[in-house]
Amino acid sequence: MKKVVKFGGSSLASAEQFEKVGDIIRADESRRYVIPSAPGKRFDGDTKVTDMLYGCYALADEGKKFDAELKAIKERYNEIISGLKLDMTLDPEFEEIEKNFKAKAGRDYAASRGEFLNGKIMAKYLGYTFVDAAEVIKFDENGDFDSEKTNELLGKKLSKLDNAVVPGFYGSMPDSKVKTFSRGGSDITGSIVARAAHVDVYENWTDVSGFLVADPRIIDNPEGIETITYKELRELSYMGAGVLHEDAIFPVRIEGIPINIRNTNKPTDNGTWIVESTCQKSKYTITGIAGKKGFCSITVEKDKMNSEIGFGRRVLNVFEDNGISFEHMPSGIDTLTVFVHQDEFMDKEQRVVSGIHRLTNPDTIEIEADLALIAVVGRGMKSQRGTAGRIFSALAHANVNVKMIDQGSSELNIIIGVSNNDFEVAIKAIYDIFVTAQLA
Repeated sequence: MKKVVKFGGSSLASAEQFEKVGDIIRADESRRYVIPSAPGKRFDGDTKVTDMLYGCYALADEGKKFDAELKAIKERYNEIISGLKLDMTLDPEFEEIEKNFKAKAGRDYAASRGEFLNGKIMAKYLGYTFVDAAEVIKFDENGDFDSEKTNELLGKKLSKLDNAVVPGFYGSMPDSKVKTFSRGGSDITGSIVARAAHVDVYENWTDVSGFLVADPRIIDNPEGIETITYKELRELSYMGAGVLHEDAIFPVRIEGIPINIRNTNKPTDNGTWIVESTCQKSKYTITGIAGKKGFCSITVEKDKMNSEIGFGRRVLNVFEDNGISFEHMPSGIDTLTVFVHQDEFMDKEQRVVSGIHRLTNPDTIEIEADLALIAVVGRGMKSQRGTAGRIFSALAHANVNVKMIDQGSSELNIIIGVSNNDFEVAIKAIYDIFVTAQLA
């Protein structure tokens, strides 16, 4: 049995948290490869080290003094080193960082140092080999992750190591310049290492005990999700469920490696298992509910639209020409509605409207703003009749007006459009009908 274990920033924010992590790793000898994030917040109002690095580099980039800011970052790490009673110093690393900041090495380099330095401490603390992610995780000349080259390099490296620490969040370009993933990218690194090392499980340790059926900021003490499939997670992550970076699924999916989301502060909790497929039934008809605000709809109406070949393509071409991606496109016989992010659309709305008129000659175009999209996701919906009816009934009882409904052919999810003002009410209504009612 081999496992990759990734720990988030809150799990590594202090020496005390490091000790918890050390106990977790040592409790299971199969936890062979460790992916650390940069130190997160130690308390409310604290600043994450990554944000400190961004702020420090901004000063350097402007040619201003940044000594005090860099010293504050160094003190954060020295506090961890001292608390763990380690015989080590990061002075050479900080001298290198100072030199590269003055040489304006870039924001990606600056941000990556949080994981790099924490990886150095973690390797020393555990007695594991440190592997610099810049040497084994590669991006191409366009800045896109090069999965196959990375898998070859990393696999070859790890095959010679029984244990290793690989810092998360970054890799390098063909010219050796450091390149980062998007925020939360340490999740992706963990998945990449899991694939390259052919492990049995990828454990992702954070500050919550797995995924919840709904957002705890909206639902008080929502139920947890025991098992979720890759496909379900993709739908929920895309719509705002933020425990795991949505792109972290792809590398492990290639090899069918399960992900186990665990809580560093409650290590005996089972957490959530993310798997390719399962015969285990969901506890409820739905697996989870997630959503986002800030959309608008553009409804194009034209008589006999359905018989006009290429109509939809021409409409979408207008959005493409203006650099706007669309989220959903429900249609009727004489109408077609395109949902887009409102902040992407606002400054270009009149160019889009005139473009649609020019290419399709519609009867009318209507725009509605301040909309929210809610995804109701669940593999159990396939085998349950009347799921959509129960959703509509719950929303009607809550006096929520449904603006749009879109069900995928896989029957895995139902997307509902509502007003921004009805967003929280709608989620509560859906949660109550599928979860609270079953618990009663």
